[in-house]
Amino acid sequence: MNVAATNSEFVALEQVEGAAKLTLTGNWTIENAHAIDQLMRKLFPANHAASELASPELNCSGLQALDTTGAVMVRRFAAKVGEHCEAELTGVPDAHKPLLDVITCCPPPAQTMPETLPWYILPFHETGAAVWFAMRSFARLLSFLGLVLTRLFGSIVDPGRIRIVPVIHQMDVTGMRAMGIVGLISFLIGAVMVNQGAIQLARFGADIFVIDMLGISHLRELGILLTAIIIAGRSGSAFTAQIGSMVLNEEVDAMKTLGMDPVDVLVLPRLIAMLVCLPLLAFYSDVVGIAGGMLMAWVQLDISPGNFVVYFREEISIDHFWVGIIKAPFFAAIIATCGCYQGLRVEGSADALGARTTKSVVQAIFLVIAFDALFAIFFTSIGL
Repeated sequence: MNVAATNSEFVALEQVEGAAKLTLTGNWTIENAHAIDQLMRKLFPANHAASELASPELNCSGLQALDTTGAVMVRRFAAKVGEHCEAELTGVPDAHKPLLDVITCCPPPAQTMPETLPWYILPFHETGAAVWFAMRSFARLLSFLGLVLTRLFGSIVDPGRIRIVPVIHQMDVTGMRAMGIVGLISFLIGAVMVNQGAIQLARFGADIFVIDMLGISHLRELGILLTAIIIAGRSGSAFTAQIGSMVLNEEVDAMKTLGMDPVDVLVLPRLIAMLVCLPLLAFYSDVVGIAGGMLMAWVQLDISPGNFVVYFREEISIDHFWVGIIKAPFFAAIIATCGCYQGLRVEGSADALGARTTKSVVQAIFLVIAFDALFAIFFTSIGL
């Protein structure tokens, strides 16, 4: 810095203990902006810091008038004085502090629009993000299932943790009150299968084989699958809504405060009730579905109920029935776990509750169908 040329209308130089200090003086306004800029060019010709200064400070006590342009010039001058950063402003009059606080020589970087991926890469990116999100959700669900099963097996050692009254209540809500809709849909599906199968098989003169088609498909797949989907939409969503409402009303937090485990109080009764009721509902669905097919065969094919039962007993193995029933506890665990897990993750508002309820139903139905496909491959591979 050219010390000899420092004293001017806007900047004063003083020597303190052999070191130089700068004081800003005069009117730093838009009218004097050109003169101040010329002064800065003269003082800092190569944009170097003032190495002769005692410290990176600017005394602003001599400022008389200041406007927005002048504040910007002050900040620029401070940036020139500081060696690695803006010099500290000292002695700022109270009238000028608000403006200098607002003006900065180093404004935060402006946000820019993120770069968009090319259209031919975007589908792969979105697919990858969706797969990663699904994997994380599935991992969290498995972790929650492990916690629930740990508590369930622990309750076998300590039966006092099982709340009998809530279990019976959930069995009534999940099982007994679902018999109407499960029975109606199963009956109609059995009747429709016989009706459509008879039309197709009549072309080959093999009407009687409609009994084989009904028995195998309904006992192995449709009975348990339809029942699980109905229960997922009916009871799984109810689990999420009930537990989610308790979370929003801070009832779950109150349980934790009282030393009660929400898994023991809310999840286990629903899981146990589902494990008990879904196999029974699957058996009920099988019986009602076969009855619907029997009625349609009697009306459309003139196969009497007696002949239907005799042929059914001779041709349909009991293995087909067990294949369907074995799936029931697994589907029950999936439905109860999805419903309770999504309910406990509700947070925020009623919108979050609705979103979690929808997600629990979709997730449960998807997992039920996926596991049903895996079971079908497994039973086929072992010849069952």
